[in-house]
Amino acid sequence: MRESPSHYREGPEPLVVSLAARGDRHAFEELVRRRQGWIRGLFRRFSGDVTLADDLSQRVFLKMWRRIRSLKDPTKFAGWLKQIAVNEWIDHQRKQSARWDVVAEDNELVAPATTPGTAIDLDQALAELPAVVRVCIVLAYHERMTHPEIAALTGLPSGTVKSHIRRGSARLRERLIDYGDSQ
Repeated sequence: MRESPSHYREGPEPLVVSLAARGDRHAFEELVRRRQGWIRGLFRRFSGDVTLADDLSQRVFLKMWRRIRSLKDPTKFAGWLKQIAVNEWIDHQRKQSARWDVVAEDNELVAPATTPGTAIDLDQALAELPAVVRVCIVLAYHERMTHPEIAALTGLPSGTVKSHIRRGSARLRERLIDYGDSQ
């Protein structure tokens, strides 16, 4: 992607969003430039797969381009874009399995790919969580969303979100015990 004109790079995001909503291609390119790392990072944490993260990010930006005119308040762009991204992830998960929100039992979890004594990183530990639990954990800790916000975004009941976060966090603490005290 080529460099946006400086007035786009320096402009406040709501102004750039407003221009993109009017069909300004340079403004749209600037929004992609500003948000692509964040969206790709979110998908990488959800999936643990860089290639899939890139593919899903492209889908999100295509949907953003098609739908940006429907955004009524440019100051709400970040939340609106996050909703598109989470919906894209949920749609992807639903296509992969009959029910994306079914939590695997502990014995159904993927076995660790590392041998004992090998350093285990957070991405590997996250990848071992069921998809719905991973989404709740990433949104809670990486995106700093509240349980009600996650419930609204994912369509899961708030109590389910809370239990996914509690159990997923416990599972991560167990898995990452070699890194020392997690308190």
